Amino acid sequence: MSQSAWAQQQAAGSANKAPPPGTMTGAFGQAQMQKPGAQSTAPAATGATAALASNVKPTTSAQATAPTLTSAATPPVLSADAAALQADPVSRFLQEHGLLAQAQGESNKLLNQVRDGASDMVLSAMNFLGVRYTRGGNTAESGFDCSGFTRHIFESSVGLILPRRADEQAKLSSLLQVKKEELKPGDLVFFNTMRRTFSHVGIYVGEGKFIHSPRVGGAVRVEDMREAYWSKRFTGARRADLKNAANGKTSGE
Repeated sequence: MSQSAWAQQQAAGSANKAPPPGTMTGAFGQAQMQKPGAQSTAPAATGATAALASNVKPTTSAQATAPTLTSAATPPVLSADAAALQADPVSRFLQEHGLLAQAQGESNKLLNQVRDGASDMVLSAMNFLGVRYTRGGNTAESGFDCSGFTRHIFESSVGLILPRRADEQAKLSSLLQVKKEELKPGDLVFFNTMRRTFSHVGIYVGEGKFIHSPRVGGAVRVEDMREAYWSKRFTGARRADLKNAANGKTSGE
């Protein structure tokens, strides 16, 4: 018997049992399912038929595993490490001046270096960013030249008195020579910028960067030693004995 014939019989009341499987998915089938007792005599439906009969949309696997989206207005929850990074003044200061790498591992490496005995020196030097270059200058008020800047920072932050000229600082016997790959924050870095070895000096701050007072018309700033100009002019580095400085000794003793 065809479905159309069977449907006509049902409408006329000639039959009182559920239709064969597969005939309950149409409009008529849904009406039959709503009649009292229809579900008790109908065969168990599966797949799409079961979902339709129960008026529940099937759930796909993608929907089942999709993460719950949070409201855009909900502020992000910081991890313990991120919260500590924001709260730490050294970390925040270095971030504001672009001295931290985006990679967390590199950031932690620099932070560990800066928190040693040279941290006060590096942070002290950062306070003079933007002070104008002045030939022979020794103070923030008058301006700095390169060696006047390094001398002022060493004396004011760690109590170490350096010679006045860049080449004299490089040749000072009490300063330890340092290889480029072994640089630490607070080391003096020297360059040949005037066709003369040790004619320029700055202070290493980490991640290949140094702070210095560059030239007439410039101001104290941070630059990358890995740039071609500075890389090919690098002539050496020196490290001070900060333990002796803490005990009140000068570099000339």
